[in-house]
Amino acid sequence: MDSGSDERPSTSTAFLLWLACALGLFGIHRFYLGRTWTGILYLCTFGLMGVGQLVDLVRLRQMVQDENLKRDAFNALAEKRAITAGKVHLLRAAAGGASEGESTESLRMKLLEAAAKRNGQLSVTEGVMVTGKPFDVVEAELDAMAKSGYVGISNDPDTGMVVYTFGQLAR
Repeated sequence: MDSGSDERPSTSTAFLLWLACALGLFGIHRFYLGRTWTGILYLCTFGLMGVGQLVDLVRLRQMVQDENLKRDAFNALAEKRAITAGKVHLLRAAAGGASEGESTESLRMKLLEAAAKRNGQLSVTEGVMVTGKPFDVVEAELDAMAKSGYVGISNDPDTGMVVYTFGQLAR
């Protein structure tokens, strides 16, 4: 699936590509619909000896709809993540007062110190108590640290609460 393209597959184009089997290009429609591996399989097996090609003729309209739904869901998720990232940026700026880089480093240092006192483990609530920052800001920073590989994420076996683990700080 090409996430960078806003163009949605059309049924008529998919049918035209399906007809390319008459030229010996079996499975080209599958590449168009983002199904690369089965496209390669069809190319190598003459559309599964023609049987797969006929099955796809019957299913082609639904295959196009399924691909369009996948792309719409992917685009909606990407949009939601972009909006969330914008909110986190605004929260950091509002909570910090200083420049963003300064605020981020200061927040990270406070979180590290708190984790060191807690055997290398820290919950969002504990982070909020130590830093005085809002829950969203602390959680976003801990998630950013986890994403960059500095911190692990696990669950407390007793409470099920999300715990951020700082492996090098564990005693």
